[in-house]
Amino acid sequence: MGSPGRREGSAQPTGARQGTALAFLGVLAFSGSFPATVYAMQGFNPWLVAIGRAALAGVIALTCLKVTRRPLLPPRAHWPSYAAISMGVVFGFPLFSGLALDLGAGTAHAAVVTALLPAATAVCAVLRASERPRPLFWAACTAGAIAITTFTLTQHQGRPSWPDLLLLGALISAAIGYTEGARLSRSTPGWQVISHTLVLSLPLTAPATAVLAIATPITITPQAVTGFAYVAVVSMFLGFIPWYAGLAKGGIARAGQTQLTQPLLTLIWAWFLMGERFGPATVVAAVAVLVCVAITQRART
Repeated sequence: MGSPGRREGSAQPTGARQGTALAFLGVLAFSGSFPATVYAMQGFNPWLVAIGRAALAGVIALTCLKVTRRPLLPPRAHWPSYAAISMGVVFGFPLFSGLALDLGAGTAHAAVVTALLPAATAVCAVLRASERPRPLFWAACTAGAIAITTFTLTQHQGRPSWPDLLLLGALISAAIGYTEGARLSRSTPGWQVISHTLVLSLPLTAPATAVLAIATPITITPQAVTGFAYVAVVSMFLGFIPWYAGLAKGGIARAGQTQLTQPLLTLIWAWFLMGERFGPATVVAAVAVLVCVAITQRART
């Protein structure tokens, strides 16, 4: 009787580690989104980048579903959740973050402001799962919010800027999309969750992309094409496959901790690819938020 129990207990840490590893692959893919968006906007309108990436990813998702002979649409009972995912990660995050970068928010600055994303995702998970975290969780969330608020105010003479408000919208949008996607991925493979989301969005993204492609100027350059291809194929589709699978396999509380590395990875990409410089205040703010978010991830259960 004792032997099966030992086997079951040893399997749980293995599954959790696999989930964390899968989630980190997703984070690694997402970490290049901001630099790629900046590259894409060198040749394409910000609205075209935000909507067009979803349209191209939707065509890829539709093809994958047809090749694997899976249903093109999810059960109707799940459509509200898919609508929330679509509003969060198909429209909200790409549009808000792209406009913020277009208005002058540097890649490093955007990475620091969105460093609260793991905490925001945890808050959404708490609300959706009706959990009751300890007071330490809320204290850490508050401290992280204060750190980000202080950072943004010191960067803009004591008042928030439009890019910061847009990045806040991007943060909230992504948190909602991540949470709903993780919930669905418990019963549906992660690649199907993001594929169904993109396919359901195609009736909006495809015609909007066609109109924007005609109405806005386009400059074809290797950097612009590469950046657009990255945000469409990797950030909008491929990255979600291991990300949702990791959250489902390892749990939001454990696998979600891999998001702590995303701001630092983005800072590295910004420095390596774009030569972007960031001062001590950016590094201090990033480290402070990482500490706060780490506490929330450990204290939420």
